[in-house]
Amino acid sequence: MNKRIAGFVNAISVAGVALVLVVASASAATVTFNTNSVDTKFAGNGLSLASSGGAAASLVFNARPDSVTGTPSNVSFGYFTLFCPSCTTQANAGGAFFGGFTFNLIITDISDGGSGQFVGTSSGGTVFSDVSPMTISWVPLVLGPGTLNAASGTFGPSTFRILGPTSIVAPNSGTNPGQTTVEGAVTSTLDSSVPEPGTMALFGAGLIGLRLLIRKK
Repeated sequence: MNKRIAGFVNAISVAGVALVLVVASASAATVTFNTNSVDTKFAGNGLSLASSGGAAASLVFNARPDSVTGTPSNVSFGYFTLFCPSCTTQANAGGAFFGGFTFNLIITDISDGGSGQFVGTSSGGTVFSDVSPMTISWVPLVLGPGTLNAASGTFGPSTFRILGPTSIVAPNSGTNPGQTTVEGAVTSTLDSSVPEPGTMALFGAGLIGLRLLIRKK
């Protein structure tokens, strides 16, 4: 009888340690994507949009090359940079005017072979060295899974969400001057089928604790 109990205690210990080790080595589903398609651009233009009046200014988009991310996670889909070297402050009234524009952002889901398009629209506005009223609103807000909002292929289990709208910062603002990140998020339906790492870790720790409690008795 004592041998059976000892065997049971050891089994609990091994199971608990194994679960903790699995959690330590586990990783979420990963997705590879990019936004550097040739169709990622201002409608009718390339990746740069020039001001249509006042001081010389431009709005440039830098796309995201092939990137691997775990899911779920927050990501960057690229960033806009607003340049206006000859702009003065709003108080000095030396600004540059941008007319309304449309920007097409193509997400290519390399992992699953799908691609889709976020369309951003802005009414433009007059920017200064210290002020930018421009905001880009996006539709749709979600691409995937399956063929939902896909231009081609399938997004499989992956979902791409744009955390819009995107407010273009002034040339003197931002972590890097004039730079605004297009914020997004990537999730996968595969994540819901795998127990949360925290839950597995607690269960494993509980088994180890049970083993110690039995030994004390």
